[in-house]
Amino acid sequence: MTIDVIIPALNEEKSIGLVLQHLTRNLLRTIYVVDNGSTDRTGQIAALHGAIVLVQPRRGYGSACLKALEYISNLPESQKPDVIAFLDADFSDDPQDLIRMINKLKDNELDLVIGSRVLGHAEKGSLTTVQRFGNSLSTWLIKKLFSYSFTDLGPFRLIRYQALLKLGMKDPDYGWTVEMQVKAALQKLKTAEVPVNYKKRIGKSKVSGTIRGIFGAGSKILYIIFKSYVKG
Repeated sequence: MTIDVIIPALNEEKSIGLVLQHLTRNLLRTIYVVDNGSTDRTGQIAALHGAIVLVQPRRGYGSACLKALEYISNLPESQKPDVIAFLDADFSDDPQDLIRMINKLKDNELDLVIGSRVLGHAEKGSLTTVQRFGNSLSTWLIKKLFSYSFTDLGPFRLIRYQALLKLGMKDPDYGWTVEMQVKAALQKLKTAEVPVNYKKRIGKSKVSGTIRGIFGAGSKILYIIFKSYVKG
């Protein structure tokens, strides 16, 4: 099973090297770091650690992910991955948890595995009160409207490439994770969660660290949930 990793990154020169150092490379084929308009040395450091660095000037988490998927889609069929992993570049996720996530996906023949910070151990202060409330509300709504149970919308996740293609991901920014989970529910994908460790990020969050980010993410998440329910 070939596994590629996509890591969106914006001004993460202090953390991207640590993330890449702690990934278990023998389990992975290619690591893509998408420089999302950084003004520091994020791209250079990622390249020094063996990642393929892609550039997406249009800022937004989803935009970065879509850039990497576009690159992968242009590879010969024989070079397409079986599975794609997504994680953050700020070293808040524990890259070693990817091992358990891979095992969960393989052993249970799943399509999508979410790394749940809620079920796992979140370092004090790593998840804000607003984030916890937003997670609870969003996952409650998904359960009520789509009959799928999740505890988290965390970015750390693993999905089979062919299943990902069927979802037709489009959101360019805050709604990327919830779009994936809602569409997975609509497509009746086989999903599960794995408890993961979560710690305070290195540097300032582009979402929870600003008022604009908090309201932008919250409104986009709710919009995607209700829009998807109405459209069916």
